[in-house]
Amino acid sequence: MKELITYIAKALVDKPEDVSVQEVEGEKTTVLELKVAPEDLGKVIGKQGRTARAMRTILSATATKLRKRAVLEILE
Repeated sequence: MKELITYIAKALVDKPEDVSVQEVEGEKTTVLELKVAPEDLGKVIGKQGRTARAMRTILSATATKLRKRAVLEILE
């Protein structure tokens, strides 16, 4: 799941080298923390959060297939 979010984020931004994803394992949920360059934050979030929502939907579908629960957090 980490690789999936990294791949999508790098395709969206101008500075792919600044993309980092941290995976925090919990008891029931995995939290993926996405960090990008400050000037690329708008590209990852999208208009009215549409791009971020789409990334969360893809992540949720992948996690469901693996019988897990995952949450995407976009950090500033």
